[in-house]
Amino acid sequence: MKFFVDTADTNEIRSLAASGLLDGVTTNPSLVAKSGKKIVDVIAEICAIVPGPVSAEVAATDYEGMIREAEVLRKIAKNVTIKVPLTPDGIRTCRRLSDEGTMVNVTLCFSAAQALLAAKAGASFISPFVGRLDDIGQDGMELIADIMTIYENYGFKTEVLVASVRHPMHVVDAAKLGAHVVTVPPATLRMLFNHPLTDKGLAAFLSDWAKTGQTIA
Repeated sequence: MKFFVDTADTNEIRSLAASGLLDGVTTNPSLVAKSGKKIVDVIAEICAIVPGPVSAEVAATDYEGMIREAEVLRKIAKNVTIKVPLTPDGIRTCRRLSDEGTMVNVTLCFSAAQALLAAKAGASFISPFVGRLDDIGQDGMELIADIMTIYENYGFKTEVLVASVRHPMHVVDAAKLGAHVVTVPPATLRMLFNHPLTDKGLAAFLSDWAKTGQTIA
């Protein structure tokens, strides 16, 4: 499974990239707004840190506007992935950009039918929002399972990028279902390290070692 981080905070991205765990980055207009930087500048900075796919989302909602914005964004770096909403105009934009060799991330997916449309349009990634489905009483992971089954049935190359991840179990459950990518906020990614028995065990080892009076280096 690939790990993407969902942020436009370049300091966080640098820190996580140094761990060797980061395969890519996803952003959206809300995250870019929080950064306080111009979108072109922040995407360029992120692309210089992370060699993997970096999703940059269009703000336009019509086809012509999306294409114009995509032209600007994809010139920033070779690893820019254009992010478009799962709307008729977004799918049309996806088809054109994909045919031109540009990576496309189709976002705001909430149904298997929508995911099928994105794959047919040649999307590089489909972003189902599991947390938001959980919020309204639906099972977000059931959607991931359905999409994985459909994509495997027809050999679609579109990668399932699990989004709106709220906690480590979302990551684990997505991995068990074979999802290709998970994108998580920095804090959630760091939570994957945590277990009380790890902390307890390390404390015991360090205590026992201190009693020996030894040093290794």
